[in-house]
Amino acid sequence: MLDTILYNFKKLIPSRLFAWAQPIYHYLTAFLGAILYRFPSRKIKVIAVTGTKGKTSVTEIVNAILEEAGYKTAVSNTIRFKIGDLSESNLYKMSMPGRFFIQRFLRRAVNVGCGYAVMEVTSQGALMHRHKFIDFDALIFTNIAPEHIEAHGSYEKYVTAKLAIANAVTKSKKKPTILIVNADDEQSDRFSAKNFTEKHTYSLNDAKPYNVFKEGFAMTVKGILIKSPLSGEFNILNTLSAITLANTQNISIETSKLAVEKFAAIPGRVEKINEGQNFTVVVDYAHTPDSLQKFYNIFKSTRRICVLGNTGGGRDTWKRDEMAKIAERECDEIIITNEDPYDDNPMKIITDMAKAITKNKPHIVIDRREAIKLALSLAISGDSVLITGKGTDPYIMGPNNTKIPWSDAKVAREELRKLTQ
Repeated sequence: MLDTILYNFKKLIPSRLFAWAQPIYHYLTAFLGAILYRFPSRKIKVIAVTGTKGKTSVTEIVNAILEEAGYKTAVSNTIRFKIGDLSESNLYKMSMPGRFFIQRFLRRAVNVGCGYAVMEVTSQGALMHRHKFIDFDALIFTNIAPEHIEAHGSYEKYVTAKLAIANAVTKSKKKPTILIVNADDEQSDRFSAKNFTEKHTYSLNDAKPYNVFKEGFAMTVKGILIKSPLSGEFNILNTLSAITLANTQNISIETSKLAVEKFAAIPGRVEKINEGQNFTVVVDYAHTPDSLQKFYNIFKSTRRICVLGNTGGGRDTWKRDEMAKIAERECDEIIITNEDPYDDNPMKIITDMAKAITKNKPHIVIDRREAIKLALSLAISGDSVLITGKGTDPYIMGPNNTKIPWSDAKVAREELRKLTQ
């Protein structure tokens, strides 16, 4: 509520004056939020998760392990806000909401007796000081790939914003400050150079021998075989990060194994939709070229029908060619559709992507429901229908911040039922 009041108030300020005062505004509102809710992060262990990809998955896997170990937890991520036994969907279209919201979230977690809060912390949130006046205990760094380049100004500035999160954790009033870093990422050394009390790495080498299947993966950690229904090599890394964090909290590998093997799915992340059809249907966020490639790799042994809508308006226009070229290389049928055009012309976005495809002529279907319907109608036994770009996003965003309620998974289920009736 307070964030909304401040948002409406700042619209009254001349734009040039606000641009100059914006950093001060963000900092002061972060401080005010912490004061109003009495610095709640000092009374709960706070785990930050940052990176381009995997943040939501890691927060959920960490949460599952902590719960298996008997802790009461809170979770803030792209999908949901969970406090104790209560969980509600994140409808903000932001992985990291406003400063008052975050401080209130932490205060509520403290009030109900949560021992841990596990939070996505984003580069754009850091630019707006949403991480300020939160005393973190640990940071998990997953990876960095080109993303939000236009918002930050360059890839290096994007990396710098991520490193600012690491700096904030090292300055926490709570000790020890713990870093869990993906040693396989080329930026890992820059995070490891920060002044954390404890530094721990994880790598695919830590999971060997491992195997990846369409239905999940199996890996070996400290001599213990762990199986998971989560798909993809990237989910091995996500799981390793959570297990590494758990180890710093004196949670045994046996407990982590139990949690991982029970943990069945993450909405919008390689989420399988099953209505009795004889082909595979999967919904995934896949918002970067690298994540799209890795997602398609999971299903490389099948005929792939791809609903491609991974490049919204107003940002990262460079991705349009890249995502389209990956789809051309990996998909047997391509259907390009609308995602979040915002103030851009949706047909312009689609046309830009279609131009990059020179061999495998795509289907152009601007209505996202009709695109999903077409993909399902083209599938035969054994095929994979891969719907990317939205994940669990609750809206299609249009001009002037208009919102159309949306769910890729819900629409896919509805259209599948029509086919299988």
